[in-house]
Amino acid sequence: MEMNRRDFFAASAAFAASGVAFSGCASAPKGEVAAKAPVIQGFDEEMCAVPPPGARPFVPFSDRKVRVGIAGCGVCSFGAAFEYDKHPNIDVVAATDLDPVCCSALARALKAKRTYQSCEEMIKAEAKAGTMDAVYIATDAPSHARLAIMALEHGMHVCVAVPAVFGIEQVEDAHRILELVRKTHLVYQMNETTAFRPNCYAMRELYKAGKLGTIVYSEGEYFHPHPPKASPSLGIGSYGGWRRALPPQYYPTHSNGYYTCVTGKAFTEVSCMGVRNSERPYKGGDNRYGNEFADECALFRTEEGGMSRMIVSWGTSGHGAEDGRVYGTNGCYRDGKFKTWGGPYAVKIDDVDTVKYALPPGMRGMGHGGSHGYLTDDFIRAILLKRSPVVNVEVALATTVAGIIAHQSAMKGGELMKIPQFKL
Repeated sequence: MEMNRRDFFAASAAFAASGVAFSGCASAPKGEVAAKAPVIQGFDEEMCAVPPPGARPFVPFSDRKVRVGIAGCGVCSFGAAFEYDKHPNIDVVAATDLDPVCCSALARALKAKRTYQSCEEMIKAEAKAGTMDAVYIATDAPSHARLAIMALEHGMHVCVAVPAVFGIEQVEDAHRILELVRKTHLVYQMNETTAFRPNCYAMRELYKAGKLGTIVYSEGEYFHPHPPKASPSLGIGSYGGWRRALPPQYYPTHSNGYYTCVTGKAFTEVSCMGVRNSERPYKGGDNRYGNEFADECALFRTEEGGMSRMIVSWGTSGHGAEDGRVYGTNGCYRDGKFKTWGGPYAVKIDDVDTVKYALPPGMRGMGHGGSHGYLTDDFIRAILLKRSPVVNVEVALATTVAGIIAHQSAMKGGELMKIPQFKL
């Protein structure tokens, strides 16, 4: 069943109580806040509440401010969870949520100057007035592509929550997003939290330095379990019910990021198998997606010629995880450690800084392995320093669309399928 208004505020209250992420709706009138609900997986991981030992100090990089509008609070409170209000180079000028109570609470939390009834209204009004440079889209997943396209068409930089596009019907939207970024030279970033988890950050730095060599094999897994015979929405409410019977590989970024966010490269083809489970409420595909699977495991061919095994699972019991490993011709990184050949073939990594840098004072990193604040900082640096963010448009689309094609493969019994490529 879908989350009703009372359940919605209950989940929001739990976020505020946890101290992990602000939930704007928890600021609603007291009578509207119900009993506590479990914290959503990922928000309980503040691994970088302080700069990690050995972190490079923060060095101011600009005296300019980017004027940002925030779209979406919702049950996950993503609009308020990425520390936009705490970054010294950001001025939060506007906020919006379809729920008026959430919209007001989000604006108060972020000290936004103006509020709007919808993201569309905010984009149009702010673009006409010339008072907003960028938008962070933290709305329901099916709306991400449409709103990103609209913002780009109105001359705004875009940061969007995962996934970049949603479902096979939106693959054409992916091509449109790429075309607009190519044409406008605006910054487009997807907030894939894997990119700034400590292990993925270390992998990326080692890869860039050539210490891993060519990635022969990589693997990632996103285990987000829910109890048998429970709601097929993963226990999380969703606007319009988009999480109900969600095909696992439609939400692939937390696993696929353990290749794409390490290398910046893409997958080229896939064979994927799905798991049917009679204890899961998918009823043989009797849902809006025609989806039969609570678990999907994809085997990808990579742009480098290697292989990746990427799992997204709703059906596992008791084990929640977002993790991965990479194995290269020179060395591998797993379990938080780099390993290489011995003797004369050993690769030294003393000259590579694999520790995340310190964020601006007042920013803590927040959830999903301390990644939230780093994604915000990377987005703003990309705009002000005119460079590419880590999860740029190519990486975002490669990470997302590969999962969409993987689900199509699973529905065809594991048929090997080509994956569209997105290169600027």
